[in-house]
Amino acid sequence: MSTPVLAQPAADVVVSGGPTPAQRLTSFMPVIALVALLAALSIADPDFLTQKSLTAAVRTSAPLVVLAAGATLVVLCGGIDLSIAALASLSTVFFAMWLPDLGGLTTLAVIAVAGAIGAVQGLAHVFLRIPSFIVTLGGMSIFSAVALVISDAGPIRVVDREATNWLTTYVAGYVPMASAVAVIVVAAIALVLKLTPLQSYLNATGYSESAARLAGTPVDLVKVGAFTVSGACAGLAAVMLVSRNFSGSPTMADNLLLPAVAAIVVGGTAITGGHGSIWRSLAGALVITLLRVGLPIVGVPSAYEQILYGTIIVVAVALTLDRSKVLIIK
Repeated sequence: MSTPVLAQPAADVVVSGGPTPAQRLTSFMPVIALVALLAALSIADPDFLTQKSLTAAVRTSAPLVVLAAGATLVVLCGGIDLSIAALASLSTVFFAMWLPDLGGLTTLAVIAVAGAIGAVQGLAHVFLRIPSFIVTLGGMSIFSAVALVISDAGPIRVVDREATNWLTTYVAGYVPMASAVAVIVVAAIALVLKLTPLQSYLNATGYSESAARLAGTPVDLVKVGAFTVSGACAGLAAVMLVSRNFSGSPTMADNLLLPAVAAIVVGGTAITGGHGSIWRSLAGALVITLLRVGLPIVGVPSAYEQILYGTIIVVAVALTLDRSKVLIIK
C-alpha cells in the first residue's frame, strides 16, 4: 500500500494594491515639466508670459490635445494608434470637399466618418487578431494615399468660413474657443470614464487582457470603442486645423504624430497600458506645445524638433514602462 502524501499549503501571496512609487512620481511629471518650462521660457524671454503669447500657445495646442486625448484610450488598452495624424489630414480634405454641399453639418459628418474609420481599425484589430501597431501603420499609409488621390496632391481652399468661425472666437474675450473645446472634450471623456466602469475596463484590459477576459470584462468592445473615440478625436482635430489654415491638405496634420505620442508618454501613460490618465495627457500636450514654441525663443533651430521628440519618447517610455509585463525585451 502506498504511503499517502500530504500536500503542504502554499505560502500566502501578498498582493500590493495602489500605485507604485514610480507611478506616483510619473503622475507629477507633466506638471513639474510644465512649470519648469514656463519658468525657463520666461527667463529666456520675459515677454513670453504676456497674455498674447500664452493665448497663442494655448490655441496652438488645441488640435494636439484632442489627438492625444483620443489616442490615450487606445494606449490604456495596451495598443497604439499610429494613424491619428494621417486620419486627421484625410479629414481636413473631407471637410474642404464636403463643405459646399453639407454646410454647417460638415463638422459632424467629418467627426462621424473619422470615428467610423477608427471603429473599422478596431474591428480589424479585434476580429482578425492583427496587432494594433500593424493595423494602424497600414491605416496611416492608406489614409495618406487616399488623401493625396482625392485632393490631387494639393491643398483645397475653404472659401466659406462660416462653418469654422465659431472655433476662431474667444470665450470671455481671452480664452480661444478651440482651446475651450479641447478642454471640454478631455473633461467629457474623463467624466464618462469616472462615472462608468469604462475606466476599470480600460485599465484591466491594458494591465492583463487574459485576466480581464476571465473577470468578464468586454475586452473586444472596449478596444473597438477606444479606436472609435480616437478616430472621432482625429476628425475634430482636423476641423480645428481647417479653422486655422482655411484649407484642407493631405499632409496638414502629419507633423502631429510624434508630438501626440510624446504628449501621451510625457503625461505618464504607460506605453504597455493599464496605467495613465486623460488629464495628464492634456498636461503632456501643453508641455510639448511649449517646447515647440520655446525652441525658437532659445535659439534652437526648428529642424531639431524631431530629434527632441524622439529623445522625449525614449526617455519617457523608459520611465513609465511596466517591466513586470514585458519579461523579454525584443
